[in-house]
Amino acid sequence: MATPAHGLTHALTIDVEEYFQVAAFESRILRQHWENLPSRVADSTRRILDLLARHEAHATFFVLGWVARREPALIRQIVAAGHELASHGMEHIQVTRQSPAAFLADATESRLILEQTGGVRVRGYRASTYSIGQANAWAFAQLAAAGYDYSSSVYPIRHDLYGWPEAPRTPFWPSGATGVGIVEIPVATLDLFGRRYPCGGGGFFRLYPYRVSRWAWQRLQHREGQAGVFYFHPWELDAGQPRVAGLGWKSRFRHYLNLTRMETRITTLLRDFRWDRMDRVFAEVIGARS
Repeated sequence: MATPAHGLTHALTIDVEEYFQVAAFESRILRQHWENLPSRVADSTRRILDLLARHEAHATFFVLGWVARREPALIRQIVAAGHELASHGMEHIQVTRQSPAAFLADATESRLILEQTGGVRVRGYRASTYSIGQANAWAFAQLAAAGYDYSSSVYPIRHDLYGWPEAPRTPFWPSGATGVGIVEIPVATLDLFGRRYPCGGGGFFRLYPYRVSRWAWQRLQHREGQAGVFYFHPWELDAGQPRVAGLGWKSRFRHYLNLTRMETRITTLLRDFRWDRMDRVFAEVIGARS
């Protein structure tokens, strides 16, 4: 394995969900039909596990409780490979659609299922579709009450589906007091020429030429000296997934763009930079909560 010359380590994260559970498909695939659809998440996630093993890299896997119930062997395999197990909620329901009580119950249930299945403590949480923002910042107190130490649920950009553009780009305490409540560790962004740009993965990573993403991460580490959070999904490496009919052009473009190139790009990213689990990369700020 070629070792990057620099010493800064970034956090690699994978949101483990089925291809049919994404927000863009909600109007076409009803939640009650999920159980009848062919599952592809285990095979795609195992491809990622193999890829990480070849590059001697570790990551944090934010897993849906729904997936953990159906694929307990996959959860144990993630843990056995030395990766961090974290929660993505139960059924990919956006926090903006939940009451505080319902969100607390959902976050608690998903943590308990993952801990019972994986046999490890679950410290981290990521909201579906980065659906925690200024208007529902009450969710952070609920996550602390549910037993989590950190969240990575904010993408501090302006987007038509999500985003909290006024949020800090680096780890922050929503309570305003270090060590009180829960720490939020946002997905990576860059501020350039008075504007903020996403560089933390997902559809943006598939859209940009890889050299743009590499330049952004080099700037993060060399100009800012900042560890960043990168994310992607198992379905983004699955070019053979069934095509969903009746989607609008924007949803089709966002979901299916460059799926055939994704594994090659992730492989190059693993070669170009150092990666590790969230709980190790941000151990100091997460430890302030424990």
